[in-house]
Order: sequence, then structure tokens, then C-alpha cells
Amino acid sequence: MGNLEKPPVPAAVLVPIILHPVPSLLLTRRTAHLKKHAGQVSFPGGRIDPEDAHAEAAALREAREEIGLNPALVEIVGRMDDYVTGTGYRITPVLGLLPPGLAFQPSPHEVDEVFEFPFPVLLDPDAPQRQMQHVQGRWREYWVWPHPDHFIWGATAAIMHHLAGKLRLAAANGTPSCASPK
Repeated sequence: MGNLEKPPVPAAVLVPIILHPVPSLLLTRRTAHLKKHAGQVSFPGGRIDPEDAHAEAAALREAREEIGLNPALVEIVGRMDDYVTGTGYRITPVLGLLPPGLAFQPSPHEVDEVFEFPFPVLLDPDAPQRQMQHVQGRWREYWVWPHPDHFIWGATAAIMHHLAGKLRLAAANGTPSCASPK
């Protein structure tokens, strides 16, 4: 987290879990021409607008806008802890379950690609790695997840790391859910 001069901007992302026999996470790669976070891997999401009733509404609206996801096909199961970025956002991750076999329509203005990240890698405690980079006079440390085609880091990787820890803990305790109630 960076030094913020003003309160963080409220944002929400949908953390979509596709219910294949072996589940996967749905991720996007943002277009290269965007002003912020161009070309980065992310969950569908963005700012919480004044007309959004809550984080869940914002996450579903953004997922519809970015990848053409029908909100009626998403089963919201809860929220994860907020994540404050060094770029000035307070992100509320919203967990949603999706049926397999959906066709997505990426917005050409925002999303270059929609892809899946396999749960076996997500649940492997040795998969994520910490990396450091010197940026604007200070060292930044962040999580990176392995993927053959994409560099997954930053807020997305941190949210994935938190989710993976919750899922491993739930599995170890025999509890079915990693999310807090709505």
C-alpha cells in the first residue's frame, strides 16, 4: 500500500469462480490503450458509482460492461476483505459462482482477453511468489502468480493470494465457504 494523500476511491471487482468439475477463476487482460493499468490482468470491476446500491451491484455492472456477463447468471456468495491499492483505490472483492460454458463478449475498449486460472494452481501454496521492484524511489513488494501467457501481479494477485488462503483454510477445517455472508 502506498502513501495516500486523499481517501481511497471505492471500487469493486467480481471474483468469478467457474464451477467446472475442477473449478477455475475467470480473469481478464485489459487493453493496452487504457490510461490506467493498461495490459494488466484483472478481475472484472471498477469504481463504485453513485447509482450502485452496493459493492455487489458495482461488481456485477462492471462485469456486464467489461465481458458481457449477465448478472442473473452469477450466484453472489459473499465478500472478501477490502484491498487498498498504492494507486488510491479501496477494492471490495465480491465472490460469485458461474456455471461452466458461458460465452463472454469482451468490451473492445476495456478487455483484450478473458481467460481462466486453474484452481489446482490457486490452491498450491508454493505457486505464488513474492517479487520486489524499485519504483519512484522506494521498493515495492508484491505477489506474482505463475501463468504461461500472463503476468499476474498487483491487486489481482493479492486478492488471489487471500482467496487461496481462505480456501485452503476452509478445506482444512472441512467448512464449505470462504466468504462472509452478504
